[in-house]
Formats: sequence, C-alpha cells, structure tokens
Amino acid sequence: MITAPGGQRESEEDPVATPPPQHGAGPYTPYTPYAPQQGGPHGPYAAGPGLPGLPGPYGVPQHYECRICGSVPAAAATVRGHQGLLVLMRFLRVEGPLCRNCGLATYRRMTSDTLWQGWWGPLSLFITPVTLLMNLGPRAAFHRLAPPSGSILPPLDPGRPLWRRPPALVLLVLTVLLSFSLPTLVVLGILAGEDKPPALTAGMCVRNVGDWKDQELLVVDCGSLDAQYRVHAPPCTGLEYVTDLKYSADGMDFSCLTPLR
Repeated sequence: MITAPGGQRESEEDPVATPPPQHGAGPYTPYTPYAPQQGGPHGPYAAGPGLPGLPGPYGVPQHYECRICGSVPAAAATVRGHQGLLVLMRFLRVEGPLCRNCGLATYRRMTSDTLWQGWWGPLSLFITPVTLLMNLGPRAAFHRLAPPSGSILPPLDPGRPLWRRPPALVLLVLTVLLSFSLPTLVVLGILAGEDKPPALTAGMCVRNVGDWKDQELLVVDCGSLDAQYRVHAPPCTGLEYVTDLKYSADGMDFSCLTPLR
C-alpha cells in the first residue's frame, strides 16, 4: 500500500503478477504477441511459384511455372539427347519445368536430332536407343498437362508430330526394309540351295579345278583341251583317281578317272 499526499491510499499491483492483455483487447504492450491482421496491409502472402511438395509461406504448397514461357501448369521433366561423334560423344539434356507446348516442342526437336545424330559411334549404337526410351516418360508427362495459360512469353510451337519428321521417316523405312530383307534372304537361300554336283557316268570327260582332297569336277567335252580325265566304272587301277561319292547319282558309289594325257 502507498499513501498518497492528502492521506489517500492507493494500491500498487505487481506488474509481473498481472497477465498481459490479449491481442485485440487493448493497446500493444511488450507482452502482446505480434500477429498480422487478416486482410490488412501485413496479411499473409499468397503462394508464389516454386517446387511442388515444398511448403511455401504459411504452409501453402507451391506450384511449377514453365521455365521458357512462364505459363502454368508445367511438369518437372528432363528431355535428353545424344550425339555420336565416332570416337567422342555428347550427352544433351533440357531440364524442366516445362508446359505442354514447350515440353512437346523440346521433346520432338531433341528426339528428332537424336534419330540421325546419335548412331555415329560404337557405344552410341547402344546409348541412342536407351536415350529414345528415356524420353517417353517426359513425353507422357507433357501430354497429361492442360493447355498453358498465364504465360509471360509465347509458348514454343510443338510443330509436326515426331513420326512426320524426316529423321523418323528415314528410320521407319530402314526398319521396315531390314525386317523384310532378313526373311527374304532366308527364303531365297532355302529355294536356291547349294549347287548340286553333276552325276558322273561312264564315258564322260571331266576337269578338276580343285585339289584331290576337295574335288571340284566339271564336265567338259572329251575333244576339248580342257578334258583331263575320262570316267569309267570301277574297279580302278593304281594309276587312276577315284571320285567323291557326291558325284554319283545315289551318293553311295564312286567312279574311276583315267588321265587323258
């Protein structure tokens, strides 16, 4: 208790024991926690562009914007390309986020270039197909997006579909030709077969253009200078040659060759 002048008594309260006033119930004091007024000049900020899944201000999730034109929605996809340079090689990529138009334009351009630039090297023959398959994932992600809106710059023009571009058409034609050429060669090989040796009979004259371990007998005219041996049936003498079994009609008999000179 404090006695004021004039004999009046005033009470003195302990400031520590007195709870601070709640926000909105009185003027600001050092004990009043600061909180911005909703809707006022210091109200909560709206969510800005950024990575999805990461919390923005006040826990509001953020969203992608296209890195080329600034439109939404956009997908965080990476388009890849490859160039084979005989001994060296180059690995190319364009990282998102990209909207549907910019993403499809990038995918079609880099894939089309890879179709004719990616095969020129030993390792590139294996890397190029892998690169083309990896681009199918971003392509599907771009197709799932809605049309771009709210762009700062004009989105890229996707252009013609990939299968209507010259590199893809050339690769398609080569693939079709190769797929038909292999069966065609197999069929021609079966129909043609190996050249069957001639069946020799007694009285014929032949010429051997090979060696005696691997005979290659050709039937010639007996009066020509090319005639070397005359064919007759066994038994053979010690001065005569013996034909391979393949020169008989049934493949089981042999003939004797008598030198003509």
